[in-house]
Amino acid sequence: MSPLHQLEHWLLQAQAQDRPCLYQANDFRALFPELSAGAYRALLHRAQHKGILERVCQGIYQYAGKPDNSGYILFHAAALLRAQHFNYISLETALSDAGVISQIPMGWITLVSTGRTATVDCGRFGTIEFLHTQQPLAALQDRVAYDELCHMFRANTDLARQDMARFHRHATAELIAPAEHAS
Repeated sequence: MSPLHQLEHWLLQAQAQDRPCLYQANDFRALFPELSAGAYRALLHRAQHKGILERVCQGIYQYAGKPDNSGYILFHAAALLRAQHFNYISLETALSDAGVISQIPMGWITLVSTGRTATVDCGRFGTIEFLHTQQPLAALQDRVAYDELCHMFRANTDLARQDMARFHRHATAELIAPAEHAS
């Protein structure tokens, strides 16, 4: 069986076992120990060209036979991209989801991360913005909660507001005087 067919067969089996839809590029490496690094990259490129894999962003792919239609693909990709760091949903994304601000970021999510600041272009899926924090994790533990759907932690509204100020984001009247809007 060719490596391309072997990869497709593995992906079909993985989907039958209800595994995640997103994969890091190195997730398939153990299937092909005999391939050189260049041949392995060529295999991923051919799989993408044949429509077996779809590139979400650098190093993250989804199986085209069962795409992630959950609406959370950017969050799931971000969790994979920065799995070695602590990340949480905050700023405009958290405040919009909580109904605190009326702006709804379309195709753009904002996360705070212990990793470096970066903006990741995910093509047709949108953009992931990571903002670096040096806050100690102990200071965050009571201010974030795990969001099962996103596979990430999410800031409460107070922390998201503080992050808006800390990162010098445009503050709307809703953020500056939240108590006035509560009445």
